[in-house]
Amino acid sequence: MIKNRDTRFTILLLIPVLLVLIAYVLYPSLRTFMESLQTNNGISFANYQEFFTQESKTNLEALWNSVYISILSVLVSALIGIPLAFIFNRYDFPGRGFFASAAIMPIVLPSLVGVMAFMFLYGETGLVPNAIKDLFGLEKVPFKIGGVSGILIVHAYTMYVYFYMTVSSAINKIDPSLEEAAYNLGASRFNVFWKVTFPLLTPAIVAASLLVFMISMASFSAPFLLAGGYRVLSLQIYFSKLNGDMEVAATQSVILSIVSISFLLFMRWYQNRKDYRMATKGIGAHRSEVKNPVMKWVMVLIGIVGVIILLLPHFTVLLLSLVPDGTWTWQTYPTVFNFENYRLLLQDPNIFKPLKNSLFLALIATAGNLVFGVLTSYLLVKRKFIGKNFVDILVMIPWALPATVIGMNLIFAFNEPNIFSFGNILVGTFWILPLAYFVRHIPLVVRSTNAVLEQLDDSIEEASRNLGARWFYSFRRVILPIIMPGVLSGTLLAFVESVGEFPTSVLLYTISNRPISIEIMNQLRMFNMGQAAAYGMIQIALIAIVLFISNKFFGVKAEQSLS
Repeated sequence: MIKNRDTRFTILLLIPVLLVLIAYVLYPSLRTFMESLQTNNGISFANYQEFFTQESKTNLEALWNSVYISILSVLVSALIGIPLAFIFNRYDFPGRGFFASAAIMPIVLPSLVGVMAFMFLYGETGLVPNAIKDLFGLEKVPFKIGGVSGILIVHAYTMYVYFYMTVSSAINKIDPSLEEAAYNLGASRFNVFWKVTFPLLTPAIVAASLLVFMISMASFSAPFLLAGGYRVLSLQIYFSKLNGDMEVAATQSVILSIVSISFLLFMRWYQNRKDYRMATKGIGAHRSEVKNPVMKWVMVLIGIVGVIILLLPHFTVLLLSLVPDGTWTWQTYPTVFNFENYRLLLQDPNIFKPLKNSLFLALIATAGNLVFGVLTSYLLVKRKFIGKNFVDILVMIPWALPATVIGMNLIFAFNEPNIFSFGNILVGTFWILPLAYFVRHIPLVVRSTNAVLEQLDDSIEEASRNLGARWFYSFRRVILPIIMPGVLSGTLLAFVESVGEFPTSVLLYTISNRPISIEIMNQLRMFNMGQAAAYGMIQIALIAIVLFISNKFFGVKAEQSLS
């Protein structure tokens, strides 16, 4: 009797979860695929044939460029992040703690704001190239970022953090006795690293590689502002949509999805080939003090230079946010600084509206993520039912798909009335953006909640139920308070991600609901650098506050929130 009651209750919980996933994740993906098969002669694979055989090779070139940049981004980010993780977690020297904390500062920069900061710093009219030109009396700037090198520099700066955080976490879980045993058996330092340490770090490196590759494949802001004619597939989708070539945009979206998901499956296969678990319980990494005085102060000096380089983009955005619009035109450097941009942002309704839109849209989407994420996570972790793997795959699809693809999926699914939109056309309305943000960030809340639910002993819930508590009361008074840190870490991250979301917004926004990321783009086009930077500082402040709250009040560090 109890088993039948539990089964019925599981089905009752499962129905709304399946409906949401099918309506807003699976159905839009299928609609995009069907749209990609549409031709003048009916349904066929002619669009795919044209993609790979067209004379101009534009799309094929964009696909190759996307894969090429993504692979290079993984390599460059790994070359920066992995050594930093070893240095800060294996060696002790003056200022190590401060340098280690500063190393995650790129997380605080939203993608669009980060690219904007690099343009102001290192672009053709950037502060650094012009400062060098004036200092040495050169006729023109010695360098400027742009094209593939510019995209790679921005990717390296923003994405090495994923390697640094995941590898740091893995290093701290390695039992030092494993390496000590290898040394005692006569192994060289290189052999200990290659045969013992590196295999134990493989899951972390694979996870970071996967994350960086997929973020790079989905990258939109850096190619949009820095490409200079260099084609990538995420940008081609946007241009095809602007030109009204919807079948082509659908084909490009499907191919970009296939590449991203294929890389996900390959990396998971590679990671699962061997068992990397330790037979002993790790006691944390032991840091060796750097005793050589020359090496110690060289590392301190390198750390100081590194911190300056890391914080320059943040400082640049802050500095430019204090430059009133119209005061920096022909001058090489800004000369007037005040709080005019912030005053206008708070007092001018037209300037404040994008910020209000972003906060309201993000609040609606995040409320949906919170309720849906907790319910879905509870089903996946604590309930048994047929098709659990299918539900888990549907939950992870928005994480695997680039944001541009998710935007196109929703356009194809809801540009006409259907049962899932309650007979309404959602494209071009207020509700399409919160729906896009909701779909995009489903995995954030589900994964963070999964992590804490998996550690929760089933006997806690059983004891509450045995004492006569109904499920909802037991869940609200017993389970939810325990899992709240993990729930809120994912929810807060989903909120700030929604506030700064650019790729889906640029495809779906309308004038009335334009969010802050779109307004930053509009201000840059009008050369209102100060107002654009002021919007950027708002985003930076929101992310910093969320990370502080997650760490201070819920004990969730940045690497846990983003993993």
